[in-house]
Amino acid sequence: MKKISREEVLSIASMSRISLKEDEINPLIEQLDQVLSYAERVTQVATEMLHEEVSNKEINVFRDDLVVPQDPEPILAQAPEREGNYFVVPVILES
Repeated sequence: MKKISREEVLSIASMSRISLKEDEINPLIEQLDQVLSYAERVTQVATEMLHEEVSNKEINVFRDDLVVPQDPEPILAQAPEREGNYFVVPVILES
C-alpha cells in the first residue's frame, strides 16, 4: 500500500523548487514510502513503550540518593579567587 501518491510527490517537488525527471518519480515514491513506513513503525514502538511505562510506574527503578562528603579544598585551591568555600566570579549581568 502506497502512503504517498505521485501527485503529492510532484506537489512537494514543486513547493521545494526541485525539478524531477519522469524516471526519477517512481523510485522517489518508493523511497518516501519506506521513510513513511519507518516513521510509522517508530511511532508504534514509542506508543507501545509509553503504555508499558505507564503499567510499570509503580516499580521504583531509582536508587536512593547517597550523600558522600567531599573535601572542597582540592578544587577550590585551583580557583583564581574564592571566598570561604565558594568561587568568586565576575558579575556579567547588571540589575
